[in-house]
Amino acid sequence: MDAALQTIIGFLQTVHPYDGLPQDELTRVARSFSRREYPAGSEIYSAGEPLRGLYLVKRGAVEVFDRNGALVSQLGPRNSFGERGLMRDGLALTTARSSEDSVLLMLPVGDLRRLIAEYPSFERFFHRGRSADSRPSDLAALRVADLMVRRPVTCRPGTPIAEAARIMRDLQVSSLGVVEGDDRLVGILTTRDLAHRVVAEGVDTAQPVRIVMTPDPEALTPASLGSDVLHLMLERRIGHLPVVDAGRLVGMITQTDLTRFQAVSAAGLVRDAATAEDAAQLAAVTARIPRLLVQLVQANQAHEVVTRLVTDVADAVTRRLLRLAETTLGPPPVPYVWLACGSQGRQEQTGISDQDNCLFIDDAATADDMAWFASLARLVSDGLNAAGYFYCPGEMMATNPRWCQPLRVWRDYFRGWIDRPDPMAQMLASVMFDLRPIGGQAGLFRDLQAETLAMASQNTIFVAHMIANSLKHAPPLGLLRGIATIRSGERRNTIDMKLSGVVPVVDLARVYSLTGRIEAVNTRQRLEAAGAAGVISASGMRDLVEAYDLIATMRLEHQAARVRAGARPDNFLPPAELSDFERSHLRDAFVVVRTMQSALGHGRSALS
Repeated sequence: MDAALQTIIGFLQTVHPYDGLPQDELTRVARSFSRREYPAGSEIYSAGEPLRGLYLVKRGAVEVFDRNGALVSQLGPRNSFGERGLMRDGLALTTARSSEDSVLLMLPVGDLRRLIAEYPSFERFFHRGRSADSRPSDLAALRVADLMVRRPVTCRPGTPIAEAARIMRDLQVSSLGVVEGDDRLVGILTTRDLAHRVVAEGVDTAQPVRIVMTPDPEALTPASLGSDVLHLMLERRIGHLPVVDAGRLVGMITQTDLTRFQAVSAAGLVRDAATAEDAAQLAAVTARIPRLLVQLVQANQAHEVVTRLVTDVADAVTRRLLRLAETTLGPPPVPYVWLACGSQGRQEQTGISDQDNCLFIDDAATADDMAWFASLARLVSDGLNAAGYFYCPGEMMATNPRWCQPLRVWRDYFRGWIDRPDPMAQMLASVMFDLRPIGGQAGLFRDLQAETLAMASQNTIFVAHMIANSLKHAPPLGLLRGIATIRSGERRNTIDMKLSGVVPVVDLARVYSLTGRIEAVNTRQRLEAAGAAGVISASGMRDLVEAYDLIATMRLEHQAARVRAGARPDNFLPPAELSDFERSHLRDAFVVVRTMQSALGHGRSALS
């Protein structure tokens, strides 16, 4: 498989409803897409002309106008457009233009219509221009029929176990409905059954499925509600629910389907942020983040996906504020890039966050131009604060003149921090190594990032100071490596799951990325890249990733529990609320982090 095709497949796996396609179908669809590039200001099509297919934004931004020239939508990556015309007479109802350099994927109309005919999720998503975001945003109120992504995969009770396993492998599914006659449901076979009832028990795989399947499983009807799915899955601790209509198997709902629904809901928040008219409307969007957090955690979504989806909303809010500010102030006098640092920069935001940002400005800026950017920073920062991303207590914001500067000044900043790594320089460098472009011209940052990584990694004194800085936050381990809690004050008998839990791993990953010249800023990606590059041993990487996953997941679960209880999310977890099993695993995770810190402090790779 060539690299271009693999890139398209990887992208489609992040886009609903393509993310629900079987692997072979996904590959087939990816081959059908054609890649097209449009410079900023290019017309993609105009109203009244024939449409050649459905467009999907891979990179960049697109504006859509009605026949009177009024702007009706602003689209970014993963958004589709053109489907309304295709669903009617094949003629464009609107005019589409690229508002910045963009890469689009186009799916021929024939392929789109085949997908709509064969996959219910596509029919629901595209039918007569109805998008998934028009569905109820509350999963509990959704009909089961709207949650089904694909038609059920089945086998017969007499099917050999080995053949059933091959079907599941080849079609990339985690369960089979076992049916008789006219698709009457008699049982279900899952990958868990294969592991526990076949492999673990040494059952001959030539035996029929009937001897290891779960007979007469719990099932729902298409008219059941999402709340029924949630209750059954949580109460019975099952991950697959058949859907039957008059006894016939018509679908299968899995925890993965619930997760996909939540991802689409997150896309709805992004969409609403992208079309908000003012800070008040943006605040209404961000007010829905706690509910989104709860839904994602309840769906057992991985912590890195939850925080990525929550951060996507912050990114969309920021970009919308930048656009609104430019509408007020006029076009920027010179190119610039707005960057986020901290948790937003790492794409690791949770249910609570302040704002950390800065501005890189083209060196051609004059004194008058700098006044324009000061106004831009104030409008955006005030808007973020109104939307719930509160002002940074340390003024790490573009409103601080120190962090709103031409590129040459930023280059001097980084050079000074690296050449003279005093404690303040260490702190500032730690923050600034987590920068990620959000809006404007990202190219202004990329060259400086590569240059800075190269310069920093070669300065052994600077690296040593960064290592020392990374060891300042220790995991909460007490006597005999038990869990140590806060001893006094309002947070007594709790663990700070941010400063004592997540931050030590974030700091380790930053040092690994520095020494390995790794450009990724996300913590988990940094750890995996460090392992792949040999910066840490493969086993050390795996242990640290697993420890980080546990710590970050328990932090999110605590925040979600707070929201469900009607309280504000926070980072202070009382260990007394955990079971002995949970406390033991959390302690083990902290021990792994402490071990990796010790290894880094002694200048060697851990657990090799």
